[in-house]
Amino acid sequence: MGNKRIVVIGGSAAGPKAASRARRLDENAEITIIQKASDLSMASCGYPYFVGKFFDDRNQLLCSPAGVVRDSKFFLNAKNIRTYVNTEVTRINREQKIVEYKNLITSETSSLAYDKLIIATGAFPRKPPVPGIDLKGVTTLQSLADADYLRKISDEGVIKKAVVIGGGLIGIETCEALHLAGIEITLVELLPQLLTFLDKGMARLVEKYVQTKANVILRNGVSEFIGENGQLRAVKLQDGTEVPCELAVVATGVIPNSKLAKEAGLMIGELGGVVVDSYMQTSDEDIYAIGDCVEIPHLISKKSVHAPFGDLANLQGRVAGENAINGNTAEFKGTVQTGICKVFDYGVGSTGLSEQNAARHGFDNIITVVNASSDKPGFMNGLLLITKLIVDRSTQRILGAQVLGPGDVSKQLAIWAMAIQGKLTVDDMVNADLPYAPPYSLAIDHSIATAHIMQNKLNGLFNGISAEELKRKLKSNAPMFLLDVRNSNEYEASHLGIGEKLIPLGQLRGRLSELPEDKDTEIVTWCKISVRGYEAARVIMAHGYTNVKVLEGGVMGWPW
Repeated sequence: MGNKRIVVIGGSAAGPKAASRARRLDENAEITIIQKASDLSMASCGYPYFVGKFFDDRNQLLCSPAGVVRDSKFFLNAKNIRTYVNTEVTRINREQKIVEYKNLITSETSSLAYDKLIIATGAFPRKPPVPGIDLKGVTTLQSLADADYLRKISDEGVIKKAVVIGGGLIGIETCEALHLAGIEITLVELLPQLLTFLDKGMARLVEKYVQTKANVILRNGVSEFIGENGQLRAVKLQDGTEVPCELAVVATGVIPNSKLAKEAGLMIGELGGVVVDSYMQTSDEDIYAIGDCVEIPHLISKKSVHAPFGDLANLQGRVAGENAINGNTAEFKGTVQTGICKVFDYGVGSTGLSEQNAARHGFDNIITVVNASSDKPGFMNGLLLITKLIVDRSTQRILGAQVLGPGDVSKQLAIWAMAIQGKLTVDDMVNADLPYAPPYSLAIDHSIATAHIMQNKLNGLFNGISAEELKRKLKSNAPMFLLDVRNSNEYEASHLGIGEKLIPLGQLRGRLSELPEDKDTEIVTWCKISVRGYEAARVIMAHGYTNVKVLEGGVMGWPW
């Protein structure tokens, strides 16, 4: 038998990773990548940062860690992998085990035989089916050509107003990139919140912050792109509002590009992605599929999800490349959907299930807490972190975490992602042995402190109330006694203004007579981050009050 023939369709992230892994395991295999675009192995997650001028050399989006551009010459010389760029696969013939393709420059057609085929066709940008979508000035940020177009606009400095449609990861990152170019941004989102992987209260905190940088419009979609002489001049919203602009970036998500696979008779899932098993094998034993074109299991809910993340694409590529050579020995078992994005000077991310998704997937005994504190000590210029932790009350298993703020969000998310994948409980986390030194962490790391709050809540030592719940009670005029226990200087600088009384914690024991006489009255306490609020609650409860709650996250976690 001759050398194994491996063909990879798609040359962005997952495809080259699969091909490279296969080559490392078999020097003699005949490996070919067929890529529709002109470039290979693009760092597409870096596009917004190229547009935003975080770096200027475009080739850095195409370079290896050693700084060599990963073009056809590189793949041939360094890896002995043949590549066809500007070439589209038009058909997969499973019976004859060949792929048919067309050169998009010359229109020449040909075919290539395979023993193992790896499909890495990525995803399409989702576009609203509205008039004017083809006007000049309407674009996506999906391809390197899109990034080049927006970087040119950024460099020229002529355009003054832009609309970004979609409040997800790419939409938010695009806002920052254009904002840094001095462009006035209007961000439009059809849903009631930005970043739908967050629960509403956390998303509201992000919205509050983004509003300091851009005009944010929620619960409104696009009905028309209005042009003049073929050039965009405004975006018309569904409520009739016209937003003048010279540029519109559509960032409303992506759709799995599974057309080739579907036409070849491979199994396609309910979400439109190619169905694969843990070996990344499709319904055909000689064909694997990886990256943004597939559906994979969520490790907690066990439901299929579409998770178009660059890191997962590379991990899946490694698995498929190994299995194409060695047989099914490597596995990719699924995702907890850990994601993070840069929102101007904030980091924002989540891992595992949100509260609303946990409830949707049958976890009917959920408990949550919100913790606001620094990532490092104040004397080391610590920055704010706000974490929401989601736990299954019956098992104390950690189901999800959401983290935001100017502090080290990435570290916190990494801790929680591993805790979730390791099926850790709250009790496992309260004494976690994490690295500590003042330049990097508090003595009790923010994540461990979050676990402490949750443990206190589970054990009945802490009775928290979320910002959303307090807001609802205020709207219903529920009888409550609201108590801010910060000092007077803090209060004068900033306070909630919802009818609260100020009694500094140090004075509380001497001023208990100012609390309601009825000891069953609902009392809500807080401070900046509710550490003092918790101490105040313990003091008040020790004096016989039965319904004392702490505002989770304190003033810093209040999103209004």
